[in-house]
Amino acid sequence: MARRMKTHKMKRSAPSARSAARKPKGSVRGRTLADEEARPEIQVSEEQLTHFANRITTFLRKANGRPVSRADLASKCRGRGQAAYLRALKKLTAEGVIAERRSGYVYAEAAGLLRCTVTRLSRTFGFVRPQEEGAAEIFIPGRELKGAMNGDTVLVQQTGSRDGLPEGSIVTVITAAEVQVSGMLTDEEGVLQFLPDTMCRQAIRVVNAEDWRDHAGDKVLATVVERGTRHSEHAVRVDVSLGSAQSARACSEALAVVSGIPMEFPPDVLAEAERLEAAGIPEGELEGRLDLRQPEDIIFTIDGWDAKDLDDAVSISKTAGGYRLGVHIADVSHYVQPNSALDTEAIARGTSVYYADQVIPMLPKALSNGICSLHPDVDRLAFSALLELDHDGEILTYDFRKTVIRSAVKGVYREVNAVLAGTADAETEAKYAPVKESLLLLNELREKRLAARKKRGAPSIEAEESMFILDENGVCTDVAARTRGAGEELIEECMLLANEAAAKLAKSRKLPFVYRVHANPPEEKAIRLAEALNRLDIPHPALDDPKPRDYAQVLANAADSPYKPAVHQIVLRSMAKADYETEPIGHFGLALSDYTHFTSPIRRYPDLAIHRILSAMLRGEKLENARQFANAAAVAGTVTEQRAMQLERDCDDRYRAEWAKQHLGETFEGAISGLTEFGIYVMLPNTAEGLLPMDALPMDEYEYDGFFTMRAAGSGTRYTIGMPLKVTLARADINSGHIDLSFAALA
Repeated sequence: MARRMKTHKMKRSAPSARSAARKPKGSVRGRTLADEEARPEIQVSEEQLTHFANRITTFLRKANGRPVSRADLASKCRGRGQAAYLRALKKLTAEGVIAERRSGYVYAEAAGLLRCTVTRLSRTFGFVRPQEEGAAEIFIPGRELKGAMNGDTVLVQQTGSRDGLPEGSIVTVITAAEVQVSGMLTDEEGVLQFLPDTMCRQAIRVVNAEDWRDHAGDKVLATVVERGTRHSEHAVRVDVSLGSAQSARACSEALAVVSGIPMEFPPDVLAEAERLEAAGIPEGELEGRLDLRQPEDIIFTIDGWDAKDLDDAVSISKTAGGYRLGVHIADVSHYVQPNSALDTEAIARGTSVYYADQVIPMLPKALSNGICSLHPDVDRLAFSALLELDHDGEILTYDFRKTVIRSAVKGVYREVNAVLAGTADAETEAKYAPVKESLLLLNELREKRLAARKKRGAPSIEAEESMFILDENGVCTDVAARTRGAGEELIEECMLLANEAAAKLAKSRKLPFVYRVHANPPEEKAIRLAEALNRLDIPHPALDDPKPRDYAQVLANAADSPYKPAVHQIVLRSMAKADYETEPIGHFGLALSDYTHFTSPIRRYPDLAIHRILSAMLRGEKLENARQFANAAAVAGTVTEQRAMQLERDCDDRYRAEWAKQHLGETFEGAISGLTEFGIYVMLPNTAEGLLPMDALPMDEYEYDGFFTMRAAGSGTRYTIGMPLKVTLARADINSGHIDLSFAALA
């Protein structure tokens, strides 16, 4: 890209006598905190420490958040006992009670500094979460991270906002966590170094390099053992090699281990799950449950062909007023009791994680694939949402009951889709004969529910998802775009109805609860969306106070545009992130005022939590501490969902790169999916995305408008979002998940 480069001449002079004699930061009359630490012979009692700590905090409080110079603080607070004063100062700083700024010290709380925990890191930014209950995450630019790592306790100064999230700067690291990181060992001119997957782009020092001399190119796990004030100044100790960094499976395993997601279940958790499965369903447990094992109750499941954790089943019948729909969910809360080893482990995991052919489950297999899974032809305990719907599929009444069920058929999406399309073979038709009438009714309901969704103005965003085909060694041999048929849609609509009904029940009873919420788009994101649509010449309503139907109208206006995929992406990015809250603020993306997650308690803790709350309500129990429990479940659900989504995205990138590496030199016709000042992103039809760097384009000077267009000044060629482009796979780095492209031709 053509740019004007400015150079600045800097004159460097010798330091003046005055500046050379300046006292070091943190000094008091020539002595520093480090000086005092180096004098262990000076004994300081706890009484002295407490005395000086009280004097320091009292004086800084009176300053109301204004910095107090080191000299003023010393003269006001120190008196006799220089060593005790300095150690009290150090202790208060380490605990985050006070903070050291350029111009002196401040009382942290009075200065608006927040005590936070680092929750997520990438190579160029991170996130922290304030420790106060219900606080939103804060975005931290990379230059403001001060070398902080995941799990660290830090003091943060909020500085503004970005994309609707607060933005801040880390002032100091209060407590450094013991951190394991993943990365690749590299040989840098004979020096073995560690290139981390997150925290920075530079390779860093390995303290035990001699032990791993022959492992350059390996994917490894390492522990941060030395800290600097920037991530690039840290040093690591290599702990274990997982194999070649050019294996997607090895890279994904490393990313999973360091994500914080527990990889193995503790022995007591496994033992508890196995006891529950072995006990089965005691006869007495069926008393008081609604028995839905009658011939007229045709209940069945529909899932992916490889699903083993079947947590939802459905039934349907026609009524004079419309439909009677049953959504039957595994009664996981019956087995996972409060404060049990299973419960403690489940809330720590928060959600099951799925990538490629791997699952990191929330619950042990004895529950998730065993006694809780709604397998056909066996009795299972369930929590059923029994809904009466009108002719348009809208909820008339709802009833939630503890039940016992017996699934008739284990349905598979692709088979159900064939049955509904009339293309199923004789064997498949025979399998689904007992539920064929129910399938046709569900499909009828699906069409009405989709019409209802459109009527209420819910935007239907098309997002590309990948499906990976692996060989017997776990190597990705193909990537395909994941498709959805009628079977997937009808189950989704049934789950949406049950989730909506559960939220309505909780709201009407004023229960402490965990809602799935999706806030309105942040104002600055809506403004940027409008500007982007104007540049693409996509008509749109006013977006200063957007409603769901406004976004639906934008998508409809782009339906026949070559920019359709780009519009779907920018609309998605303009929205807030959905999360879990204890207040029912509604769901923008679904255009629903009441919504929760009730239907997946095997794989999501918030669902399990509201099962427990609703179960207590049905038993007539007082919901003691339920509000505190609901808040803990909401926070855990949000944090662990974000962690799982990040891991799944990172692993998917590695598998796409593994596929691409087998096709280097081949040419594909893709479409421009993004533009930046350093190159053009192109998505292939199978959802793999690569970067066409600027130096791979024809020789010319290029002007980028900062949005959707790049123009070659000499030839006049314009590259715009959505434009077809032929590219060649030039390079694939599985370790980083990056794919580089070379220019072939305009498609």
